[in-house]
Amino acid sequence: GKTLGNKGVWTPENLAQARCFFERASALEPENVEALVGKADIDLTTATTFMVDDRDAHLAAAEATLIKVLSMAPRHARAHMSFGWLQLFTRRAVQAIGESEQALALDRNLATAHALIGFAKVFIGRGAESEAHIQQAFRLSPRDSSAYRWMHWLGVVKLILGAEAEAVDWLRRCLEANRNYPIVHFQLAAALAL
Repeated sequence: GKTLGNKGVWTPENLAQARCFFERASALEPENVEALVGKADIDLTTATTFMVDDRDAHLAAAEATLIKVLSMAPRHARAHMSFGWLQLFTRRAVQAIGESEQALALDRNLATAHALIGFAKVFIGRGAESEAHIQQAFRLSPRDSSAYRWMHWLGVVKLILGAEAEAVDWLRRCLEANRNYPIVHFQLAAALAL
């Protein structure tokens, strides 16, 4: 499941197969925290990349799973990071930053948590601080399979801040890193139109 999730190519087929592996692991061992976090991450990915029509149902399932995980393993850094990701995409940016900071307190090398803080800051009116956090993610893990998402997030930040030329650059870099990331095509078109 993790291997499919880390491929960097998120297709409905890959994600469905990864979910199947996480569900099988959970069936064998219901308290398997890694399988539960993996399952929640699949729900988050499908919902936040608009691959499903029932986005709210996937977000609710992810939230229930992550609450369960954090009650079983309150010091699970990745679960805190995923919960922050969920909160950001359910309009709770301040809480998303708090969860991401908690994740970093437990594991300061979680590059995506740094990027997530940067992305969240634009939604609380502190977008000028965003790039430094996202650049920290690149410094920690320059060849990370998630780096294209960080490029995407920075492109969106630049778009929100009115820096359209920089937005175009970051969104193009994202697509060069992963052409199979559909929403970025639309955001690049918006940035080019502006």
